[in-house]
Order: sequence, then C-alpha cells, then structure tokens
Amino acid sequence: MTTVAAPAPVQETSVEDALLRSIRIPPRPSLLVDLQRELGTDDPSPRRIARIIGNDVGMSGALLKLANSPFFGAARKAKSVEQAINFLGLNQCAALLTGLLARQAIEGQQAELNQFWEVSARRAQALVFLARKLRVAPPDIAHTFGLFCDIGVPLLMARFPDYRQTFELACKSATRKITAIEDEHHTTNHAAIGCLLARNWGLSPDVSWAILHHHDYEVLEDDSTDDAIRSLVAASVLAEHGIQRYHGNRASLEWDKGGEPACRHLGLSPDETADLLDELHESFHFDH
Repeated sequence: MTTVAAPAPVQETSVEDALLRSIRIPPRPSLLVDLQRELGTDDPSPRRIARIIGNDVGMSGALLKLANSPFFGAARKAKSVEQAINFLGLNQCAALLTGLLARQAIEGQQAELNQFWEVSARRAQALVFLARKLRVAPPDIAHTFGLFCDIGVPLLMARFPDYRQTFELACKSATRKITAIEDEHHTTNHAAIGCLLARNWGLSPDVSWAILHHHDYEVLEDDSTDDAIRSLVAASVLAEHGIQRYHGNRASLEWDKGGEPACRHLGLSPDETADLLDELHESFHFDH
C-alpha cells in the first residue's frame, strides 16, 4: 500500500485554532484501538479479533447483519463473528466495524441523520464495486473511504446552527468547490474535519488524504499527489454520479466539475464509463 508524505505543517491563525478546538471530534473508540492493535501484529488472529468484537454485543450483532447482507453475496450465512471474519476476511470486517463505530460515535438526532448514513453506506458499496472492477484500491480501503468521505458534515452540523443551509448552498454551486463555500462561511470545511477525524482514529493515510481532497478535482492531474489517493478521489466522483443516477437525477453538478478528469485518471473512455455506471446501477438493485 502506497502512502503520501504529510505536507509541511501550515501555520494556523489563532482563530482557526480556536475553531478546531470548538468542534467536537469523537475520540477513537477503545474497541477500535484494540482491533487496530491486533491487526498491527505480525500474525493477526481471527479468533482474538472475534473475541475483541464479541465484548460488545451490539456491535457483534450489527456486524453479523452487515456481513450477511445481500451486498456481500455470501453463499453461506455467518452464524458468528469468527465465521464472518473467515468469510469476508480480517480487513473487510475491520472496515465494516469501523463504519459502525463511527455511526455510534457521531452525536445528533438519528432521525435527522438516517439519510446521511444511508447515502454513506451506498457510497461505500459503490466504491467497493469500483475498486474491484478497476483494481484501484483494496476493497476495505475503498469501503472505509466511502463511509468517512462526508463524516465532517454531521460534526459541522452539530457545531454551527446554520451549517445545513451552507452545505445545501454549496452543493448547488455549478462552478465553485463545495469546500471553498464552506470555508467562506465557517472558516473550515467538512473535508478538513473528516481528514482530522480519520487521522485521530488511526485510519489509513490514503483514506485520510483522499477525504481531504475529495472535492479538489485539480489534484487528479497533480503528479506530486500519490496515485492511490488520486484513484480514490476519481472513483468517488464516479460513485457519486452513480448514486445520483440511482435516485433519478441524470444531472450531477459534481460530475460536471470532476467527471472528465476522473475518467482520464482512471483511463476510462466515454463508452467504458457508461458501461461501468450501468453495471454499478444494476448492483444497487441487486443489493435489494
């Protein structure tokens, strides 16, 4: 797995420092710390990992439900966490669990956030599909990136009463970056906050930096940025367009902004892109 070197530290103003301190970044859950410690050993044990996850009954049940969902298309149903690990692999189970822990950690009214989590799950599924088809990233990395891509949104909603209006306004801009409009209104943006959370949670550097750049489409043609990060960003543009199509929106402003450089980076012709989006659309229907 390739990673990117951390950029030179930026000297932040005291206003930005104070702002970042005022945004509640959920601490890394102890369950995730234990899981990452075991995964970081020379010979991670599925049995020990199953035991770590099994200490939280709610997480165990939620993980099993996800592992047995139609998306993974398992011929056999896992009856235990250890079976799920054996069927899906350590890294994929860790990615699923990390997403579940993120949902648990984000505060706010669940009714308000249900649609957010549904879109995040759909994006994660789309990125796994694209990662497998295009071989641009390990599926667990693609899955985690998809889930955490917009994780800064609910955190900023909790911090700023008018952030929802800002985000809706930013999403309607046909030419400007979503993050630039957020910066104007709140001196920060959901990509920066999402990157910060991902780093605090010990996620892959590729995931952290792809989150930071997922609206910076000029990065797709910047050779100084690691190819693994650019590929994740490019795949996220296709995933977003596929989700828009699934919901009946043929037009997509983000596709208009980033679709061409994304396809160029991935080496996709217009016909190949159309076929891939059709397959992705079919996979969404299969999931149900």
